[in-house]
Amino acid sequence: MFQPRIPVNPLPTGIVTPLVQPTATVDIAPHHTVDTAACNHRHAPASAPVPAPSSAVRLTPAGLAVVVAGGAGAVLVVGTVLVSMLLAVAISAASVAVCAVVLRSLLNGQQRR
Repeated sequence: MFQPRIPVNPLPTGIVTPLVQPTATVDIAPHHTVDTAACNHRHAPASAPVPAPSSAVRLTPAGLAVVVAGGAGAVLVVGTVLVSMLLAVAISAASVAVCAVVLRSLLNGQQRR
């Protein structure tokens, strides 16, 4: 699953023609045919369409175990991070409340004198 797969390109099926076609020195007699080509290139016959590879993921039992273990680990890590953030907020709030109580008592003590 974690090994990269290099796509396999199909082999070329057409005939490679040169860019410049040599001219024939043979006597060219005009002849009329019904199926004249639109261009002077030799085209390869149409090949059968290649079926696209399926996008379905196939997992082996070991791969499935790795995915399940990875998912459970991710849930545990995210849960731990969220709980620690909540704990940090709670401790900060408690310390601010204690500071507020101490400052209030100090200010009230100065006003009575």
